[in-house]
Amino acid sequence: MKVGIAADHRGFKLKEKLKKYFNKKKIEFIDYGTDSGVSVDSFDYAMKVCEGIKKGEVDTGILICWTGNGMAIAANKVPGIMCAKVDNAREARLAKEHNDANVISFSASLLILEVKDIVDAFLKSSFLGEERLVRRVNKIRDYEASILKGANTEKKKQVRTKKVKKEE
Repeated sequence: MKVGIAADHRGFKLKEKLKKYFNKKKIEFIDYGTDSGVSVDSFDYAMKVCEGIKKGEVDTGILICWTGNGMAIAANKVPGIMCAKVDNAREARLAKEHNDANVISFSASLLILEVKDIVDAFLKSSFLGEERLVRRVNKIRDYEASILKGANTEKKKQVRTKKVKKEE
Protein backbone atom coordinates (compact mmCIF):
# COMPACT_ATOMS: atom_id res chain seq x y z
CA MET A 1 0.00 0.00 0.00
CA LYS A 2 1.28 3.44 -0.93
CA VAL A 3 0.07 6.48 1.01
CA GLY A 4 -0.21 10.06 -0.20
CA ILE A 5 0.37 12.67 2.48
CA ALA A 6 -0.03 16.42 2.41
CA ALA A 7 -0.35 19.31 4.79
CA ASP A 8 -0.83 23.02 4.74
CA HIS A 9 1.60 25.34 6.51
CA ARG A 10 0.06 24.61 9.91
CA GLY A 11 0.45 20.85 9.45
CA PHE A 12 3.92 20.94 7.89
CA LYS A 13 5.88 20.02 11.05
CA LEU A 14 3.55 17.15 11.93
CA LYS A 15 3.73 15.86 8.35
CA GLU A 16 7.53 15.81 8.57
CA LYS A 17 7.34 13.77 11.79
CA LEU A 18 4.87 11.40 10.13
CA LYS A 19 7.26 10.90 7.20
CA LYS A 20 9.99 9.80 9.64
CA TYR A 21 7.53 7.33 11.15
CA PHE A 22 6.65 5.99 7.70
CA ASN A 23 10.34 5.53 6.88
CA LYS A 24 10.90 3.69 10.17
CA LYS A 25 7.88 1.40 9.52
CA LYS A 26 8.83 1.00 5.83
CA ILE A 27 5.48 2.42 4.70
CA GLU A 28 5.68 3.66 1.11
CA PHE A 29 4.46 7.20 0.62
CA ILE A 30 4.47 10.20 -1.66
CA ASP A 31 4.75 13.62 -0.05
CA TYR A 32 2.52 16.01 -1.98
CA GLY A 33 3.65 19.04 0.06
CA THR A 34 3.76 21.64 1.37
CA ASP A 35 7.47 21.94 1.93
CA SER A 36 7.61 24.68 4.54
CA GLY A 37 5.71 26.64 7.13
CA VAL A 38 4.99 29.45 4.66
CA SER A 39 1.25 30.16 4.39
CA VAL A 40 -0.52 28.17 1.65
CA ASP A 41 -4.10 27.19 0.82
CA SER A 42 -4.95 23.74 2.17
CA PHE A 43 -7.25 23.11 -0.80
CA ASP A 44 -4.30 22.91 -3.19
CA TYR A 45 -2.61 20.14 -1.21
CA ALA A 46 -5.80 18.17 -0.57
CA MET A 47 -6.35 18.16 -4.34
CA LYS A 48 -2.82 16.87 -5.00
CA VAL A 49 -3.40 13.82 -2.78
CA CYS A 50 -6.87 13.17 -4.17
CA GLU A 51 -5.66 13.44 -7.75
CA GLY A 52 -2.82 11.06 -6.82
CA ILE A 53 -5.43 8.54 -5.72
CA LYS A 54 -7.48 9.06 -8.89
CA LYS A 55 -4.36 8.55 -11.06
CA GLY A 56 -3.32 5.42 -9.15
CA GLU A 57 -0.11 6.96 -7.82
CA VAL A 58 -1.20 6.17 -4.26
CA ASP A 59 -3.85 3.95 -2.69
CA THR A 60 -4.95 6.14 0.18
CA GLY A 61 -4.41 9.61 1.59
CA ILE A 62 -3.62 11.44 4.80
CA LEU A 63 -4.24 15.17 5.08
CA ILE A 64 -3.22 17.57 7.85
CA CYS A 65 -4.33 21.15 8.41
CA TRP A 66 -5.02 23.34 11.43
CA THR A 67 -8.35 21.66 12.26
CA GLY A 68 -8.52 18.88 9.68
CA ASN A 69 -11.83 20.29 8.49
CA GLY A 70 -10.63 22.37 5.55
CA MET A 71 -8.74 19.47 4.02
CA ALA A 72 -11.69 17.09 4.53
CA ILE A 73 -14.15 19.50 2.94
CA ALA A 74 -11.86 20.03 -0.06
CA ALA A 75 -11.10 16.32 -0.49
CA ASN A 76 -14.78 15.38 -0.45
CA LYS A 77 -15.38 17.58 -3.50
CA VAL A 78 -13.36 15.11 -5.62
CA PRO A 79 -15.51 12.35 -7.14
CA GLY A 80 -14.58 8.97 -5.70
CA ILE A 81 -12.96 10.36 -2.58
CA MET A 82 -14.41 9.46 0.80
CA CYS A 83 -12.51 11.55 3.35
CA ALA A 84 -13.21 11.38 7.07
CA LYS A 85 -12.01 13.99 9.54
CA VAL A 86 -10.82 11.93 12.50
CA ASP A 87 -9.68 12.78 16.01
CA ASN A 88 -8.56 9.38 17.27
CA ALA A 89 -7.69 5.81 16.27
CA ARG A 90 -11.22 4.51 16.82
CA GLU A 91 -12.70 7.05 14.42
CA ALA A 92 -9.98 6.26 11.85
CA ARG A 93 -10.70 2.53 12.05
CA LEU A 94 -14.46 3.03 11.79
CA ALA A 95 -14.06 5.45 8.88
CA LYS A 96 -12.50 2.62 6.89
CA GLU A 97 -14.58 -0.29 8.26
CA HIS A 98 -18.00 1.37 8.04
CA ASN A 99 -17.63 4.15 5.46
CA ASP A 100 -14.95 2.76 3.12
CA ALA A 101 -12.95 5.98 3.56
CA ASN A 102 -9.92 6.22 1.31
CA VAL A 103 -8.63 9.43 2.89
CA ILE A 104 -8.45 10.76 6.42
CA SER A 105 -7.70 14.22 7.69
CA PHE A 106 -6.82 15.41 11.15
CA SER A 107 -5.74 18.44 13.12
CA ALA A 108 -2.16 19.66 13.18
CA SER A 109 -2.58 20.18 16.92
CA LEU A 110 -2.45 16.42 17.60
CA LEU A 111 0.65 14.88 19.13
CA ILE A 112 2.74 12.55 16.98
CA LEU A 113 1.93 9.65 19.35
CA GLU A 114 -1.77 10.20 18.69
CA VAL A 115 -1.14 10.48 14.95
CA LYS A 116 0.80 7.21 14.88
CA ASP A 117 -2.16 5.45 16.49
CA ILE A 118 -4.60 7.09 14.07
CA VAL A 119 -2.57 6.22 10.99
CA ASP A 120 -1.91 2.65 12.13
CA ALA A 121 -5.60 2.07 12.81
CA PHE A 122 -6.57 3.49 9.42
CA LEU A 123 -3.96 1.60 7.40
CA LYS A 124 -4.60 -1.73 9.13
CA SER A 125 -8.38 -1.54 8.69
CA SER A 126 -10.52 -2.68 5.78
CA PHE A 127 -14.08 -2.02 4.71
CA LEU A 128 -16.24 -4.65 6.42
CA GLY A 129 -18.53 -5.06 3.42
CA GLU A 130 -21.60 -5.92 5.50
CA GLU A 131 -24.87 -5.51 3.62
CA ARG A 132 -26.01 -2.49 5.64
CA LEU A 133 -22.65 -0.76 5.19
CA VAL A 134 -22.51 -1.47 1.46
CA ARG A 135 -26.05 -0.12 1.08
CA ARG A 136 -25.12 3.10 2.89
CA VAL A 137 -21.89 3.68 1.00
CA ASN A 138 -23.60 2.92 -2.31
CA LYS A 139 -26.23 5.56 -1.57
CA ILE A 140 -23.45 8.13 -1.31
CA ARG A 141 -21.75 6.90 -4.47
CA ASP A 142 -25.04 6.77 -6.40
CA TYR A 143 -25.90 10.30 -5.35
CA GLU A 144 -22.45 11.50 -6.38
CA ALA A 145 -22.84 9.79 -9.77
CA SER A 146 -26.26 11.39 -10.30
CA ILE A 147 -24.86 14.84 -9.55
CA LEU A 148 -21.99 14.29 -11.96
CA LYS A 149 -24.34 13.03 -14.66
CA GLY A 150 -26.55 16.09 -14.17
CA ALA A 151 -23.55 18.41 -14.37
CA ASN A 152 -22.37 16.78 -17.59
CA THR A 153 -25.86 17.06 -19.11
CA GLU A 154 -26.05 20.75 -18.19
CA LYS A 155 -22.59 21.36 -19.62
CA LYS A 156 -23.62 19.73 -22.92
CA LYS A 157 -26.73 21.95 -23.05
CA GLN A 158 -24.57 25.03 -22.55
CA VAL A 159 -22.22 23.98 -25.33
CA ARG A 160 -25.13 23.39 -27.73
CA THR A 161 -26.57 26.80 -26.89
CA LYS A 162 -23.26 28.48 -27.64
CA LYS A 163 -23.05 26.74 -31.02
CA VAL A 164 -26.56 27.85 -31.94
CA LYS A 165 -25.79 31.44 -31.03
CA LYS A 166 -22.66 31.45 -33.19
CA GLU A 167 -24.63 30.27 -36.23
CA GLU A 168 -27.19 33.07 -35.99
